[in-house]
Amino acid sequence: MQTFARMKDSFIVSTDPALLDKETIFSYLHHEAYWSLGLPRDVFEKSLEHSLCFGIYQHNTQLGFARVISDFSTFAYLCDVFILTPYRGQGLGKWLMESIMDHPDLQGLRRFYLVTRDAHGLYKHYGFSSLDDCGRHMEKVVPAKVLYERGQNQE
Repeated sequence: MQTFARMKDSFIVSTDPALLDKETIFSYLHHEAYWSLGLPRDVFEKSLEHSLCFGIYQHNTQLGFARVISDFSTFAYLCDVFILTPYRGQGLGKWLMESIMDHPDLQGLRRFYLVTRDAHGLYKHYGFSSLDDCGRHMEKVVPAKVLYERGQNQE
């Protein structure tokens, strides 16, 4: 898969894994993100290896992140989307989402899925909606707090 990048003013969105500031991303996911508090480092590293990762940068400083898990033909799951607090309110989250939705390898998917507690308004602008028929969808959930505290993902 080729690296995808786009520029806007002094900002860049890129899927180049070499640009990722893993310490910044891990710190946010481990300490601040409600969905991944306590995320173990080994789980974080493995998640990056098996995802299409999008970073947003200004002058080589990581400002935000998102990752997509996909078969690149029928299904994708968008997760770990964030813009660091000092950079919010500048439209960077919207631009990151536009970049994700424009990625050539994510076109023509039958289903693009995400889970959010508080950003429904943002995602609606990109065609996402609440599930029409929740009865058809099933899930198995082990709360991250329980999983990470037990060390289930530790080798």
